[in-house]
Amino acid sequence: MFRTLSIMAGTLLIVFQAHAADLTPLVDGDWLKAHLDDDNLVILDVRSAIDDGGDRESFESARIPGSLYSNYIEDGWRESRNDVAGLMPDVDDLETLIGSLGIGNDDTVVIVSAGTGETDFGSAARIYWTFKVLGHDAVAILNGGFAGWQQQGFEVASGSSPNPEPATFQASLREELIATTEEVEAARSSQAQLVDARPSDYFTGDNKSPAVRVAGTIPGSTNLPHHTLMRGQDDAFFLDVDGLQARINEAELDRNAQTIAFCNTGHWAATDWFVLSEMAGFDNVSMYDGSMAAWTVSDARPVQVAKRGIGRLLDFFN
Repeated sequence: MFRTLSIMAGTLLIVFQAHAADLTPLVDGDWLKAHLDDDNLVILDVRSAIDDGGDRESFESARIPGSLYSNYIEDGWRESRNDVAGLMPDVDDLETLIGSLGIGNDDTVVIVSAGTGETDFGSAARIYWTFKVLGHDAVAILNGGFAGWQQQGFEVASGSSPNPEPATFQASLREELIATTEEVEAARSSQAQLVDARPSDYFTGDNKSPAVRVAGTIPGSTNLPHHTLMRGQDDAFFLDVDGLQARINEAELDRNAQTIAFCNTGHWAATDWFVLSEMAGFDNVSMYDGSMAAWTVSDARPVQVAKRGIGRLLDFFN
């Protein structure tokens, strides 16, 4: 019996590897259309209120054929702990969530955001990062999200999707993809790169998220605003693949250096992490999921702000 199961497992692995052979971190509508009927393919639509009205109702009114729905904000992909929003939940909770969606270890997952703005790519990127942290490599993001799919004239379905049969998903944690506050503190005195994914007004301290106690950024960080990595095309937003290297060069980032991406709560930072790690091929990129929300919990940690009219950054403690 054991030998039979072992052979079956080996067969499944071969089938899976063949299925995922042409999978890349970012796929386009043509790729997804060609693979819609593939076995073990899960199309996961993650629209939420972050998309200005995205929810199950909007999913059921128009969706990619065969897709499943999970609300990025409400379904447990992130959680608040100790007054810090946006943290990665416990591995056991994520295994349960993913399994409840019918996703097992042998499935290929394509994540679909709304594609209606510069921010919602971060929803797909954050869930992509979560799968990678859990050791699942057969995952991709649909460039342009659902809006891009619809704009390009691909088939659109409506109505609720069938309830998936629960599956078993077992994680193999990759802790190196998660940066802790202690690791960020240590990075400030090393050759590591801290990359702030927020718009420039947050980076300079002229704007502040309600989730963050103090305006400004982590001292010594570099700004690579997430929205500059996107491009609008009519009513859809795509990752600007052709322009990514120019943005990275402008930020003067070293692909061989340890790199930690952060933002306010680990949402916008997921876009930067995805671009640097999965698209640009940086060797050692992690994400600080607590980001500025966690960094500013303690008054002992310094925050850097730009003094108006001088054009340089000054360090202050909370």
